[in-house]
Amino acid sequence: MSEQERGEVEGEQPQETRPSESLSAALGQAARRAGLDPAEDATTGKVVWKAMGGVRGIVESVLPLLVFLVSLTVWRDQLVLAVVLSVAAAAVFTIARLAQRQAPSAALGGLIAVGVAGALVLFTGRAEDNFIPGFLTNVAYGSAFLISAFAGWSLIGLAVGFLMDEGLAWRQDRRKRRVFFWLAIMWATLFIARLAVQFPMWLSGTDVQVLGTVKLVMGIPLFAPLVAVTWLAVRALYPPKKAEPDTRESL
Repeated sequence: MSEQERGEVEGEQPQETRPSESLSAALGQAARRAGLDPAEDATTGKVVWKAMGGVRGIVESVLPLLVFLVSLTVWRDQLVLAVVLSVAAAAVFTIARLAQRQAPSAALGGLIAVGVAGALVLFTGRAEDNFIPGFLTNVAYGSAFLISAFAGWSLIGLAVGFLMDEGLAWRQDRRKRRVFFWLAIMWATLFIARLAVQFPMWLSGTDVQVLGTVKLVMGIPLFAPLVAVTWLAVRALYPPKKAEPDTRESL
C-alpha cells in the first residue's frame, strides 16, 4: 500500500498545492526569468541591466511609443500611419526573437499592448487614447501590490519565498515581513505615481507628444532604481552563504 493510500485509509487527505503557493511559484519563476534571483551571485548593476532586458529590452519597450510620437509630429493627423508604424516596430522585435529561437514573451507582450493601444486609437480617432491601456495597467499593478502589502501577502515576499526555497516561512519572520511590506508599497507607489501624473494630463487634453515624453521619463528611469533597491534589500535579508574552508588534513 502506498503512503498516499495509507494516509487516505487513516483519514488524512492528500496534500494539495494551496493557491498562495501556486502564485508564489508563478511570481518566482517570472522574477527568475527577469534575472532577479537572490540566490545568484551577481552585482546590482548586472541584475538591473538584465531586468531591463539589456539594450534590446530597452529599445523594445521605448521604440514603439517613440515611433508613434515622432510619426504624429512629422505627419500630423495621420493616425493610421502612426499606428501602423508603431505596431510594425513592435512586430520586428517579435519576429527577430522568433527567428533567433529566443523566448518571445517580452516582445510578444509588447506587441499585444501596442496592438491594443493602436486599435483603440483607430476606433476612437483620438491619438491620446493610445495611453489608456497603460493607465489600466498601472491601476492593476498598483492595486495588486498595495492590496498584497496590507493583506500581509506581499507579492515581493511570495516571489522571494519561492526563489529561496522557504515557501511561506518568511511570513513568520517579522523583519522579512516588514521589508517585503515596504518593498510592495514602493512598487505600488511607482504605478500609482505614474497614474496620478499622467491621467490628469490626459483628462486636461495635454499635447500627445508632451504626455508621451512624460510616460517615457516615468518608465525605465524610475523602474531601474527601484529594481536596484529591491535587489539590495532582498540580498540584505538573504546574504550569500560563504563556502566553508576545507579543514580536512591531508594524509
